Amino acid sequence: MSDLRCDAVVVGAGVAGLVAAVDLAAAGLDVTVVEAEESVGGRVRSTVRDGYVLDRGFQVLNTAYPAVRRRLDLDALRLRSFPKGMAVRTDRGLLRLRATPSGALSSLSLLSGSLVRTSDLLRLLAMVAGDALEPADRLKRRPETDTLTALRERGLGRRAVNTLVRPFLTGVFLDESLSTSSRVNDLVWRSFARGRLTVPEAGIQAVSEQLAARAGGARFLLGTPVHEVAPGRVRTEAGTVRARAVVVAVGPGAVHRLLPSLPAPVLRPATTYFHTRPVRPREEPLLHVDGRSRRGTTKLTSVMVMTATAPSYAPPGRALIASSTVGPEQPPEAAVRAEAARILGTGGGDWEHLDTVHVPDALPAAPPPMGDLRRPVTLAEGLYVAGDHRDTPSLQGAMVSGGRAAAAVLADLAGD
Repeated sequence: MSDLRCDAVVVGAGVAGLVAAVDLAAAGLDVTVVEAEESVGGRVRSTVRDGYVLDRGFQVLNTAYPAVRRRLDLDALRLRSFPKGMAVRTDRGLLRLRATPSGALSSLSLLSGSLVRTSDLLRLLAMVAGDALEPADRLKRRPETDTLTALRERGLGRRAVNTLVRPFLTGVFLDESLSTSSRVNDLVWRSFARGRLTVPEAGIQAVSEQLAARAGGARFLLGTPVHEVAPGRVRTEAGTVRARAVVVAVGPGAVHRLLPSLPAPVLRPATTYFHTRPVRPREEPLLHVDGRSRRGTTKLTSVMVMTATAPSYAPPGRALIASSTVGPEQPPEAAVRAEAARILGTGGGDWEHLDTVHVPDALPAAPPPMGDLRRPVTLAEGLYVAGDHRDTPSLQGAMVSGGRAAAAVLADLAGD
C-alpha cells in the first residue's frame, strides 16, 4: 500500500472501532479501518475448529444493553438464550438458583438457615429488583464506592457475599477483590435482570461481522499493524494513511503504546479452557460457579456447558465446555479439567482438551471513582480515542464509546 488519503481513519476493528466506522461512513465520509489482525472483532471474535466454535474467552451478549438493541439486528444473529440463574457448588453440594418467582422461593427454602441467612437472601433479592426498576441515570447519581463496600452497606453478610455474590461477580468483572465501582455493579445487575444472556448461533464473531457489514463503503486494511499515530496521519507497516480525523480504537492493552499521553489502563486478564466430551442426557444449561469456602487451586470463576444452550457450538453428539479463570496465571490444563468436572458434579475421564485461550486485556479495570462512567474521547485536534476503557468495561461501553468518538469527529469536521 502506498500512501492513502481519506476523511477519517479508524485504528482497530474491534467493536468500538467498527461502531465508529459505521457512523462515520453513514455520514458520507471516506473511511479507512486499519486492523493488525486478519479478521475484524478484536476481543469479540471466534474461531471454528473441526466443527467447534471457540469464542475468544467465555463471552455472552446481553440483550438489555441499549446500544446492543440499537446497533444490532438481534433476529439475524439467531441468539440462543441461557436460563436466568446459576448453579453454585457449595460446601453442601450443588445449589441451583433460578431467577423465576418459583425458583427464587425454592432457593430461599434451600438456603435459609443453612448456607446463607434468610435476611441476606431477601436483601440480595431486593437489591437486584431495585437496580432493575431504577432508571440508569438515577443509578449513576448514587454515592459511589467499590462493590464490596456497597454490598456491605446494603447489609449483606460475609457468607452471602462469599458464597453467592463474589463467585458470580468475579466472572463478570474479572475482579475477585470486588474493587470495581459500585456504579458499574449497579448497572450490571440492572442489565442482567432486564435482559437475556445469549450467544449468537454462529459464535460471538457474528456480532463483529454484522457491524463490519454495516460500515457501508468503509475501506478495511486487515493484517496491517500500526506503528504510530498522530493528528492527521497513521503510519502502518504498509504505508501511511493521511486523514482529517484519526480515531484510535485498539484494545486496552495496546492503547498506551499508540497514545503514550494516556495512562495505561489497568488490565483484567482471563483464561478460558475449552473441552469436549460426548453429549449427556439432560445437559445442565446453568452457569456454574464455585461458592465453596475452600476453593480449588485453579480458582475457576465459571464453568459452562455451552452446547446445552447452543448446540451449534459443537459437532452433533459432542458437548463443548468452557471453564474460565481470572488473573495472569494459567493453571495446568489437567488441573482445570479435574476441578471443572468437580464443580459440574460429573466425571472428567472422557473430557478432551480443545484449546486454551488467554486474553491478557480481557477487560479494563473499573475502580472508583468512575463518575458518570465516561472518559473524554477527544485528545487533540483531529485525534480521538474509543474503547471500553473510555466507558464501562462491557460490550455496551465499547459501542457507546465508538459512537461518541464518531459524533465528536463529525461535530469537529462540520465546523471546519
